Amino acid sequence: MKGKLIIAICLMFFKVSLGQTKTVHVFVALCDNQFQGIVPVPKKLGDGKDPKNNLYWGAVYGVKSYLKYKTKDWQFIKKVIPSKPNVLEKLLFKHATKEVYLLAEAYDGEFIKSCVEDFLKASNGQNKETLSYNDRELGFGGNADLVAYIGHDGLMDFNVDINYKKTSSDKRKDAIILACFSKDYFSPEVQQSGVNPILWTTHLMAPEAYTLKSAIDGWMLNKDGNQIKERAAQVYNKYQKCGIRGAKNLFTSGF
Repeated sequence: MKGKLIIAICLMFFKVSLGQTKTVHVFVALCDNQFQGIVPVPKKLGDGKDPKNNLYWGAVYGVKSYLKYKTKDWQFIKKVIPSKPNVLEKLLFKHATKEVYLLAEAYDGEFIKSCVEDFLKASNGQNKETLSYNDRELGFGGNADLVAYIGHDGLMDFNVDINYKKTSSDKRKDAIILACFSKDYFSPEVQQSGVNPILWTTHLMAPEAYTLKSAIDGWMLNKDGNQIKERAAQVYNKYQKCGIRGAKNLFTSGF
């Protein structure tokens, strides 16, 4: 009887631990001078088939470089073999002090549409994915608690055709969209997806990883949309020197 009680208690703590685990899935469309409607950046930064040097991935403030080398808050865990040919690199991170895991995918810039569509489907709870790590099954894609899109606002250039499924309000996941004018262009799709946009933009912007990190930090601390917006504005002004008023006007939360 005593043995069964111990097992039950262990299972209880195991379930509680699992309940505290959260996951973030970041979809990055690599910057691409040739295949995206952007103002060209230096050639080395704008090669959408070169994640190592790409502006949004391997450059100083790209997602991979910033999380792996520029902050101690996130620990690189491992490379994951991509399941899609358009994904050039896929990395798993864990927060240094919290049971929060982050999966970041770098999409070939030529296939930005696939990246946007995969982000929107995940927002809608589709394309569910699991990864095993330390005897845990981590949920990403449609299973993630927070999804994020980083890159050029591809919806300025093309339309998507997604068969969205109905989602219940109590299961709505959160989303961050760091792209130029993302609220204007993503709104129709986001509304259909049923996701909760905790941070997106109203104007031109540089979708670099310090803003992403700051927003995720706020999300992990259970900050509300206005607080996350404030955090994003503060860090964006720090790096971009654009003036805090302009930075605050750039970001918004919710509809």
